[in-house]
Amino acid sequence: MSVKAADYLLVDEETGKYRMDPEQAVRDDVEKHYWLHVGRTILKDWRLYLMLVPMILVFLFWRYFPMYELLGCFKRYEEVTPVSERLFSGFSYFKTLLVGSDSLSTDFWRAMRNTFLLSFYGLLFGFPMPIILALFFNEVRSDIARSIFQVMTYLPKFMSTVIMTSLTIMLVKGSSLTNGMGVISQLFVNLGWISPEVGAAGLLNQPNLFRAIYQITGIWEGAGYDSIVFFAAIIAISPTSYEAAQIDGAGKMAQMRYVVLPSILSTVVIMLITRIGHLLSVGYEKVLLLYNLNTYVTADVVSTFAQRQGILSNAKGIASAAEMMNNIIGMLLVIGANTIAKKASNTSLY
Repeated sequence: MSVKAADYLLVDEETGKYRMDPEQAVRDDVEKHYWLHVGRTILKDWRLYLMLVPMILVFLFWRYFPMYELLGCFKRYEEVTPVSERLFSGFSYFKTLLVGSDSLSTDFWRAMRNTFLLSFYGLLFGFPMPIILALFFNEVRSDIARSIFQVMTYLPKFMSTVIMTSLTIMLVKGSSLTNGMGVISQLFVNLGWISPEVGAAGLLNQPNLFRAIYQITGIWEGAGYDSIVFFAAIIAISPTSYEAAQIDGAGKMAQMRYVVLPSILSTVVIMLITRIGHLLSVGYEKVLLLYNLNTYVTADVVSTFAQRQGILSNAKGIASAAEMMNNIIGMLLVIGANTIAKKASNTSLY
């Protein structure tokens, strides 16, 4: 197909000469001087870009540079030899984890199952709680009362993981971190929910109770802080929407169902995709501080499995391969959740 000047230029009726469309001329000028405009913008707002430098350095040193060590998944581990100089071992570590016949493969699949179950229960029970809290905060008319409730729910997030786990252990075991019966254990014994023997042994020593304790403490710690995003989306709703619903005879529950929830749906979808992206990123420190030999069967996750293999057993290749598989599955979950959300609601991260 031949291309003519008339396809891109305009003809002057008086002179018969070609001239460029003014809008096209502007676009060409912008493209020609694009980097000049970028440089001027940076110079104009240099203070804002200067504030980005610490975050860029954090990402470089803690997110991108460590990726070099991921090559250890495919190379034979040697204590003092740099990763680039080690011998290539292919997918031997992955084969050992996936289809190995020893206990290592069994422990890995158990850790993978526990990781998925803990994350799934956290998504099922933990994700709706911040939305419910945000709806509750929106219905509190007193600003003072709302501020008090919000501070009370935000506070656990600002405590360290060590403090939160220590409080949890004391509540179920008593004043000592190793012996005795805590307040929660005594309450459950008095209500007849558990036997005195189970309470005396400690709830954290019961494999069938570890997941419930982990999820309840997770909601306690993060629900209030996570509700900030949803509460911000709720208060951004126009008051005219509520007024129209009230004119139509909608009560409080109907307003939540037909006004509030549809208005914050895009925020919920984005947060859900983000949460699914971290589905297999179970809190490593929290599990490490709460689990013990008695609860390995339900508490051991991929991160703690990798920690034992890499540090205690000095099998850093196995540990790197385990974490690599965990991260790959997480990436696939993000892509899948984003694709489904885009097709179902036209809302997505990218």
